[in-house]
Parts: sequence; C-alpha cells; structure tokens
Amino acid sequence: MKGLFSNGVKAVVLDLLPEFERANGVTPVITCSITWASTNMLMDEIREGATGDLAILTDEAIDDLIRQGKMVAGSRVDLARSAIGIAVRERAPKPDIGSADALKQTLLSARTISYSRTGISGVYFPTVLERLGIAEQVVSKVLIPPSGVPVGEVVAKGDAEIGVQQISELLPVPGIEIVGPLPPELQKVTVFSAGLFPGASEPQVANALVMLLTSAAARPVYQRRGMEPVA
Repeated sequence: MKGLFSNGVKAVVLDLLPEFERANGVTPVITCSITWASTNMLMDEIREGATGDLAILTDEAIDDLIRQGKMVAGSRVDLARSAIGIAVRERAPKPDIGSADALKQTLLSARTISYSRTGISGVYFPTVLERLGIAEQVVSKVLIPPSGVPVGEVVAKGDAEIGVQQISELLPVPGIEIVGPLPPELQKVTVFSAGLFPGASEPQVANALVMLLTSAAARPVYQRRGMEPVA
C-alpha cells in the first residue's frame, strides 16, 4: 500500500502500524511506502501527478481533491481533530498563554519564535499575529526551520525560544515541553481525514487501515498523541 500522509497524524499512524501489519499480513515495508509531509506540500505533489492508495490530509484538502476527481467521491472519513500549541525548551520557564493578551505579551517578550512555513499551523499563525496587532513587531524574531525540520527540533536546540505547531507534531520531539494550546479565541482546530485514490492498487488494505484508525483501539492512541478522535 502506498500512502500520502500528513505529518499531523504521523505519530498516531506509526504507533498503530505494527498492529495493522500483524492483523492484515502486511509486511513492515508498508512504513517505507508512506510519504510524510505537510498537507500543503502533499497537495502540491498530488497536483503534479502523485498518487497512491490512501491519503490522510485535512478535511478541506480531501474535499478539494474529491471535487477535482483526484479522490473517490464519498471516500472521505474523518479521523481526529488537532489543535495548535506552544512549546518551549525542556526545563525552560513556561510562559503565560492563557488568554489573547497573555499570549501577546509572551510573544513580544520572546527572543525568537519558530513556526513552519508550509504546515497548516504555520500558514495560520501569521493571522494570529495580525489579530494581536504585533505582526510587524515580531517579524525580526521569526525563525522558519528548513523544509523537513520539525519546529520542535529548533526549540530543543535552543535556536528558538517559542515554537508554534500542531500539538500532535510537537509531542514526539524530545527536549521540549508543551506549554498548552493557543487560547480558544485564537485557536484553529484542524480535522484530519482519509480519502481513497481512484485506481488504488490495494483498496482493501487502505480501507482496513482506515477501519483501524477509526476503531475504539485507536482512541487512546490519538489522545496520547495530543489529538481528539472523531469516531
């Protein structure tokens, strides 16, 4: 099976793959058949002709691909919700982000702020800075990691004081601590969904993986990885 999966669900999928492989007689090579990237980067690849059996992207992206005829109509299955969070280096003081005003002061006081340019959280976060009225004041503090480098790694190395990304992407990174989610009035909750490619070579395997990802057994895995299961 070939999959194009968002980094937002990477930790959950990797946790569940061994059980999936045992139950379905699929060899571990499946992990080498998954392309991991941000939803936006994967959408670019699909526009350029990339395909496979299964995609896990944002619900909006799956719907867009269905409209384009690049995903099977009616194949969208919602998996989990993911919130954007703030992280700092391990053992660093945790700043106050409990309200919009508190987050504003924290960002103004921070030495450096890192977020991804291509990820859903990174595309959204500049709008938060605009709403807080501090976009111009913090622009010199922003550190965008190189493509493929998680925001958490930049924070863990001490290159950035504050990291902003999906909590599910921050949690697996060693050397950092999650401060918490963005304040409710500034939060953007993303729904990650699965969709089937037309002409999938292994649709049964793809559907079996979706069944596992929406099963009761998956619920505690999502929660442990900082997500809220939809099913």
